[in-house]
Amino acid sequence: MNSFKTFILLLLITVLFLLIGNMIGGTKGMIIAFLFAVITNFVSYWFSDKIVLSMYGAKEITQEAEPKLYQMVSELAVSANIPVPKIYYIRNNMPNAFATGRNPEHAVVALTEGILQLLNERELRGVISHELSHIKNRDILISCVAAALAGAIMMLARFAFFFGGSRDSNGNSNPIALLLLFILSPIAAMLIQMAISRSREYIADSTGATISNDPLALSSALRKLTLGNEKLNNKEVSSQTAHMFIVTPFSSKSAMHLFSTHPPIEERIKKLEKMAETAETKKYKIPKVIY
Repeated sequence: MNSFKTFILLLLITVLFLLIGNMIGGTKGMIIAFLFAVITNFVSYWFSDKIVLSMYGAKEITQEAEPKLYQMVSELAVSANIPVPKIYYIRNNMPNAFATGRNPEHAVVALTEGILQLLNERELRGVISHELSHIKNRDILISCVAAALAGAIMMLARFAFFFGGSRDSNGNSNPIALLLLFILSPIAAMLIQMAISRSREYIADSTGATISNDPLALSSALRKLTLGNEKLNNKEVSSQTAHMFIVTPFSSKSAMHLFSTHPPIEERIKKLEKMAETAETKKYKIPKVIY
């Protein structure tokens, strides 16, 4: 299903590029825009994960360097019935994490320095299980493609605004059309991200809690991560990739929070706690891990 969504997303972006190309330069503009769309779609599909990782300076963690962390990820990957992903480290105080890659065979889980310092081992298992669920559910391709295409839309909108030559019926320059293009295109990119990520976070929470067999570990982690990100002014986070993180990296005081790509954290926690209560009612044992 997510593969089909990715195809539709790439198709819609191609159409949008053609419309923008027509506004800028008519038929010639459409041809150039089509070529740009082909290149963008190719790069987005094959290299968007590498682009996102390079944006944050993520470095791969070897099994020799962190055997305990790799053992945790390996155990949870077996529980999720997926290949063990690579683990990347981001040197950033922001407590957060995301998964990326083309498919489960080429997947990565990225963890920030902040999250490794903030969470205990049980909570970290909950977070990693959530990210593994994105891999299992094949959310990762459409997520990083959306990030790459959102950046392309913004770049094209700025190009159209500063260098475009949109014309009205008399052949005169039409700055109003270009101004609307400059304003609306980033909003369109944001809406694409919101539509993709909001529902999938609920599903990833549920699937992740099943993988770890501990819904309360993830709910506790979400509380800590939300409070931890509230305290920081995350200027280093790109709005194009915000939807990929497990919790929104922006403070509620930030203007970017108004366009949050994540569902309300209170609702996510409530669903996880209800899941734990249901498990207890059915006498389904949730392990109590002591560290």
